[in-house]
Amino acid sequence: MATTATDNELGRYLRARREGTAPAVVDLPSGSRRRTPGLRRAELATLAGISVDHLTRLEQGRDRRPSPEVLNARATALRFTSADRKHLRFLGKVPAGVMCPSGHTPAAEVRPMVRAMLDRLEPGLAVVLNRLGDVLAATDGFGALVRPLGLLEGRRVNVVRWHFADDRARTAYPDWQTIADDHVARLKSEVRRGDRHATELADDLTVLAGGEFVDRMAAPSGPAPRSGVERMTHPEAGRLALAYETLELPDADEQRLVVHLPADAATAAALDRLTGRRSGALRAV
Repeated sequence: MATTATDNELGRYLRARREGTAPAVVDLPSGSRRRTPGLRRAELATLAGISVDHLTRLEQGRDRRPSPEVLNARATALRFTSADRKHLRFLGKVPAGVMCPSGHTPAAEVRPMVRAMLDRLEPGLAVVLNRLGDVLAATDGFGALVRPLGLLEGRRVNVVRWHFADDRARTAYPDWQTIADDHVARLKSEVRRGDRHATELADDLTVLAGGEFVDRMAAPSGPAPRSGVERMTHPEAGRLALAYETLELPDADEQRLVVHLPADAATAAALDRLTGRRSGALRAV
């Protein structure tokens, strides 16, 4: 049976990481006669202690179940982070449906303790999302930030759907493309688990967003980042730089708490004005 693009996610991810790793990253000379900026198969084979033929079979999908030793060798050679390794292990070892056999409905509310924790975070910007990216609860500070962007409109608010289907998201985020990649990477991890709810959301976005979503779903991707800085052009507060941190709640909840703080003094002052708080209520990190 021929290997299709969708059933060779592991191989395509491994190839993308090889081709995206500059020789200097793994202490090899760059040279001047390279056709691509990444590593050649022969170079990676030498670094990982694996044959070129084995690497080729992995990338082409002819070896679907590589041993943990082979995956570890590639991860070590390419200097994978801990998150990269978890993603690689998932692609190489876990078949669809095993991790989500029941297909239970995603959480629609938060526990009282989580709600109380959000109250303690005021006037900070914090939101709780379920595994699909539905907004379950948020601080008033977060609401003040995103309401002018239309994010909290409607009965069931989903950050992935909003990002792809609402033009205000493109206006608000100068780095829209990067954030879109991150949203899809997280959604893909749920689809791979056999989560029918995630598949339904993906089908919905295929219609709503077309190629920009479909192409990302088809492309190899790594794990979504858990922290970083997002730039925003806000209709009321102007230019903002928001540092964020993602905290996973207990596994049974399948929820995550995302906390934003100003990344510079100008953003801190703008958020104080936006939320009507005293000056210095939110300090830059």
